[in-house]
Amino acid sequence: MSGSHAGPGRHVVVIGAGIAGLAAAHRLREHGARVTVLEASDRVGGKLLPGEVAGVRVDLGAESLLARRPEAVDLARAVGLADRLQPPATATASLWTRGALRPMPKGHVMGVPGTAGALADVLSDEGLTRIERDAELPRTEVGDDVAVGEYVAARVGREVVDRLVEPLLGGVYAGDAYRISMRSAVPQLFEAVRTHASLTEAVRGIQARSAAAPRTGPVFTGIAGGVGTLPLAVADALRAGGAEILTGTPATELRREPRDGWRVVAGGRVLHADAVVVAVPAPAAAGLLRAEAPGAAAELSGVEYASMALITLAYRRAETALPEGSGFLVPPVDGHTIKASTFASAKWGWIAEENPDLVVLRTSVGRHGETEILHRDDDGLVEVSRHDLKAAVGLDATPVATRVTRWQDGLPQYPVGHHARVARVREHLAGLAGLAVCGAAYDGVGVPACIASAQAAADRIHGDLR
Repeated sequence: MSGSHAGPGRHVVVIGAGIAGLAAAHRLREHGARVTVLEASDRVGGKLLPGEVAGVRVDLGAESLLARRPEAVDLARAVGLADRLQPPATATASLWTRGALRPMPKGHVMGVPGTAGALADVLSDEGLTRIERDAELPRTEVGDDVAVGEYVAARVGREVVDRLVEPLLGGVYAGDAYRISMRSAVPQLFEAVRTHASLTEAVRGIQARSAAAPRTGPVFTGIAGGVGTLPLAVADALRAGGAEILTGTPATELRREPRDGWRVVAGGRVLHADAVVVAVPAPAAAGLLRAEAPGAAAELSGVEYASMALITLAYRRAETALPEGSGFLVPPVDGHTIKASTFASAKWGWIAEENPDLVVLRTSVGRHGETEILHRDDDGLVEVSRHDLKAAVGLDATPVATRVTRWQDGLPQYPVGHHARVARVREHLAGLAGLAVCGAAYDGVGVPACIASAQAAADRIHGDLR
């Protein structure tokens, strides 16, 4: 099984069958490796989970893919889903803030405006006046990294952070904007503020570059039947290509072989491999790496995660009148429980087509450091969702069906210095040939970022094996 002979057919074990592990396995198969994927749970897909409510197929995890990055769309096409890629039917969203649903402002970069006028409907007069002061402030050095919220609040005021940056960033990371790393979470803004005198000037510079090279096509895309069908299709393609996927098989030990290669203990089995890709969340990765890479393990055990829950509700269309658009975000400063709501039937044409008589909505609750709400039972989470939906959009009907999906430690947090932590992890692993890590804990939490991380890990392994 192990050995240093060159050529194809080398055995690589991938630990973790979330989208990162599956994408790594897919790339390794393209390189000609023999692949075994180990998954602790009883299913593949990780945070991508297809399900149903009232007989309609829906996503119970991530529901859209960033289409401006190629990795996820390319992988979907490679596993036969090209004809099911579908952009949102509507991309207009709202903010539920200061007692009303307000159109999501345009002319900002992750909530940071280029001019005060861009946020005229969302902020108070004082908040708008505070943005204008940015141009008069002395330049702020950002150094090696800085927290998005702290920096933006110092330049243009807390109201911009609390009403716009926080709900937008929170939607991605379920985190606290005042702690999230600008370098890791909004890299284009980080680069821009290093070369411009003021924050609003930096944003206008980003906007001018975008305008000079306009991008065509949707920013996001979905998959008919749900984004959760992507990992299932990748797994099918892997099995058809001869890869082995073992669910209910947690890897418990990872050691280097005395002469060459790796030994993996999983579910009572011992596997010998020429190389290993570790594609599990940071705490599990730390446990596996402790024996051979204690420095990397120590860094990974310091990565924090946020927990959240998604509440999916189905209503009779005849009893449901919703405003236009794909849904709304809720700034935490407004004091409501839900963080966002997606009008899934309006956003995704395929959901509306499955049952035209139903309307499907999702709400989300919970964020980093805010776990008390998650102690409520499913009925309690449905209740608070219905309460907030009534207050936001006047929806008072009784749902015909509900689903609550809990994502315990679902999203890794990227605080200030996250990029440096990841660099240290990679330094600790650099001397271990045939070992690579990938997933949401490293270079981005979105699906395309996870796939890119996986493909880079697979390519590194391929280079090591050659």
